Amino acid sequence: VQLQASGGGLVQPGGSLRLSCAASGFILDLYAMSWFRQAPGKEREGLAWVDSGDGKPHYADSVKGRFRISRDKTRKVVTLQMDSLEPEDTAVYLCARRGGMSWYRGPWDIDEYDYWGKGTLVTVSS
Repeated sequence: VQLQASGGGLVQPGGSLRLSCAASGFILDLYAMSWFRQAPGKEREGLAWVDSGDGKPHYADSVKGRFRISRDKTRKVVTLQMDSLEPEDTAVYLCARRGGMSWYRGPWDIDEYDYWGKGTLVTVSS
């Protein structure tokens, strides 16, 4: 199993970025997949996840309306479209695969996940 996040970079406030998480070694739509971020000195924060099966998206309140998660099971990619970016969005963004068939402690608990990608850095600055 491998997860590789890409698409990060430097963007001005109010701008957009599209992150991709390339998945390999497993059947993507059998697993719930999530995006997290971690800013310097802060805990890892859950942002969005897609259900296994139908790929229904779910969002943390902090990004609802600005971020959009989607899954392409043919290309085996999970995408995070980020709009209206703010300096507070600066962080390393990581994708992760849920380890079980359902949530035990909830989608924002990092112990729910069995594989993590290495992350991609997003810097929002003028």
